[in-house]
Amino acid sequence: MSDLTGKLAIVTGSARGQGEAEVRLLSSRGAAVIIADVLTEEGESLEKELQAAGREVRFIRLDVCDAASWQAVIDLARDWKGRLDILVNNAGIINRTLIGTTSLEAFERVMKVNLSGAFLGIQSATGLMAESGGGSIVNIASNSGYSGHYDPAYTSSKWALRGLTKTAAMELVSKNIRVNAVCPGLVVTGLNASSPHLKPMIEMTPMKRSGKPEEIAELVLFLASDASSFITGEDFVIDGGFTAGAAYRGVAERTGIYSA
Repeated sequence: MSDLTGKLAIVTGSARGQGEAEVRLLSSRGAAVIIADVLTEEGESLEKELQAAGREVRFIRLDVCDAASWQAVIDLARDWKGRLDILVNNAGIINRTLIGTTSLEAFERVMKVNLSGAFLGIQSATGLMAESGGGSIVNIASNSGYSGHYDPAYTSSKWALRGLTKTAAMELVSKNIRVNAVCPGLVVTGLNASSPHLKPMIEMTPMKRSGKPEEIAELVLFLASDASSFITGEDFVIDGGFTAGAAYRGVAERTGIYSA
């Protein structure tokens, strides 16, 4: 049921990192995929590589904060395949400053990319997706959307994205469009490989490791495919058990209540 042959997907923020892994997996399962990103050089390179391997992919530059840019992506989908079945709102940025040191401009920039970008994507995609008979929208949120992370802009955007997911699911269900959120924990990519918080985060994670972009992509594939046909409006945490009780587990380990 995860065969995506004949379907068209758009993945935002997909020229590298987690989005790239999603493009690779969805295209390997038969989907035609639009690689949408502001990173033109990386996006074109990925397009060239996958096309050489026989995959149906196209790159287009997308600023998720710009409605006209979104319209160009939808126009490409319509002109290329005449349909749209899957939208993965993967694009996002992080700020890593505290409330006292975060400017309003920086706060609003993160909210604009992470939240307004997904809103514009949903709004832009709905028409063609409904014409295609329905489809699946997957928003990439975060387990930071379940707690108070030391990045007020990022955390706020991910809490809000969970709310947007549920609202969109209720509004679009009559169009046969499902909307769900994937909430990853720590995932190491080239963008954060040198970050000082990785080691303590991994030590706290019950599975004692970080996630892999490919593991997140597998969950995206499930939600994008007909295998999840009765699921909408839900959040799926994928974080090695961190949200389930990492702090309590740490206390249990340190006090001898639990030993692995």
